[in-house]
Formats: sequence, structure tokens, C-alpha cells
Amino acid sequence: MAKQKNLYRDHHFNQIKTGWNVVFSIILCLISLLMLIPLVLIVVVSFSSEASIALNGFSFFPTEWTLVGYKYLAKMGDQILVSYRITIIITILGTLMSLFVMTMYAYVLAQKNFVFRKFFMWILFFTMLFSGGLVPSYIMNVRYLHINDSIWIFLLPSLVSVYNVIILRTFILTTIPDTLFEAARIDGAGHFRVYVSIVLPLFKAGIATIALFNVVSRWNDWFTGMLYIKKASLIPLQTMLKNIQDNIDFLKQNAEVAGTPDGIAFLNSLPDQNLRMACTIIVIVPILCAYPFFQRYFVQGLTMGSVKE
Repeated sequence: MAKQKNLYRDHHFNQIKTGWNVVFSIILCLISLLMLIPLVLIVVVSFSSEASIALNGFSFFPTEWTLVGYKYLAKMGDQILVSYRITIIITILGTLMSLFVMTMYAYVLAQKNFVFRKFFMWILFFTMLFSGGLVPSYIMNVRYLHINDSIWIFLLPSLVSVYNVIILRTFILTTIPDTLFEAARIDGAGHFRVYVSIVLPLFKAGIATIALFNVVSRWNDWFTGMLYIKKASLIPLQTMLKNIQDNIDFLKQNAEVAGTPDGIAFLNSLPDQNLRMACTIIVIVPILCAYPFFQRYFVQGLTMGSVKE
């Protein structure tokens, strides 16, 4: 009876009252609206005419609707599909390669009986604090590795992230007990078998977190394509959209073109803000679709370890 009373008291203590439940629900709804309102505004502005934007600014109720921004992107023809394809390939393949390398690195660093653990950890921190910079990286990638104008430039230099390795190592140390590793070694399992059969199945929440970081980072990377890529078949989506916007900005600022009536009419016909928002829409939609895939692993990570015996 005493045990049942204690369990009831603990359950009653941990239970949220109805009033606070309503308050928390209202707060979460407000936070959700704060996240959704800018996204809705981006969608509306992408369908607004330049005249309406110039007259009313960014408004939820434009005076004129148009598809000029999306039509201008459609004029790119097959290039936008090619850029979409190369970006998807880079994102998926690069994320898988990075996870494979970083999870193994984190597993090794999490082994307390590994003799050189501190040495490799020091190397990891050293690269975080000190880097060669852009010019040495460019010389290494172009002159020695010869991976410019190839898909490898998107994969190899960004294979390991120090910050992500530290997160993965900490996740292993805090969620997987040492006794589990000891039991596997007693049964004769090697390190690779422990890594595949024990670490990875218990590691899904951490892997999903780092995978989402990697996906977003690689999907939004435009600088690598601008710096190293000249082939049209390898230009990623972000770089292509930035080039489009830079070309329009250049034309709008070109005084010689604007000096003629035809030039002025041409410049006025070019989209500006609605094109920027249209580019934003076609960029963020795939990421929004990818997030629900990772969400269940985040929930699993939050609830992991919440029940103790």
C-alpha cells in the first residue's frame, strides 16, 4: 500500500494541471505562428508584382498578383532541373559519407581504453581553433588534389565537422553504458561488430540530429560552387540562383542599358523582390519536406533515458 501511495504521489506531482496545460498550449501556438507568418509572407510576396511591392512594401494583401518570378526561373529550362539533381545528389551522398566517417571517429574517441584517444582529440580541437584559411584550401584542392570542377569538391573537404564529431562522441558517452561494450567484448565481438550491432541501433537520435545539420548545410552551400565549379552540369541550385540574382542586379545598375527607352522598359520588366522570394520558396520546400523524416528520431532522443529502474 505504501508503495502504491508513493507511485500515486509521484504521478500526481509530475502531472501538469489543466490550467497550465492550456497556458503552455497557447504559448506553443503563438510560437508556431511566429514561425509560420514569415513563411506565409514569403509565399505571398513571391506572387506579388513589383509595382505592388514598390507601392505597399511586403504585404499579405498585394494589389496585384503575378507569376513573373516563377516564369523567369522557368526560362532557365533544363539548367534548374540539372542544378536540383546535383544538389540532391551532393546532399544525400555527402551526408551519408560524413555520417559514416564521423560516427566511426566518435566511436573511437568514446572508447576510454583507447591509448591515443587524447592525441586524436587534441588533433580534432586543433583543427577547430586553427585553420589554413581560404587561400591554402583553394591551392590544396585545385593544384594538388585536382578536385575542382568535379563532384568530389562538394564531398571530401566537408567530410568531417569537428563540432558534429564532438556532439556524437558526447552522445555515445552519455547514452550508451560502458557495461554494454564490456559485455560485447566478453562475447567476442570486435570493434566493428560493436559499432554496427550496438552503437548504431542505439544511436539513431544522435545520427538523425547530425544528419539534419549536414543536410541543411550542404543544401544551402553556394560558395563552393561559385569558387570551384565552371561546368554547367555541376552547378548546384544555390549557386545558380545566386548567379541569376547577381545578373539581374548588374543589369539594373548598368547605366548604359538604362539610358535608352528600350533599356528602361527591359529593366522594369525584370523581377526583383518577387524573384528573390520565388528562389527562397524553391529552396526551402525540400528541406521542409525532409524535416518530418527526422522528427520522430528527435522525439526518441528526448525520451531516451527518461525512465530509470
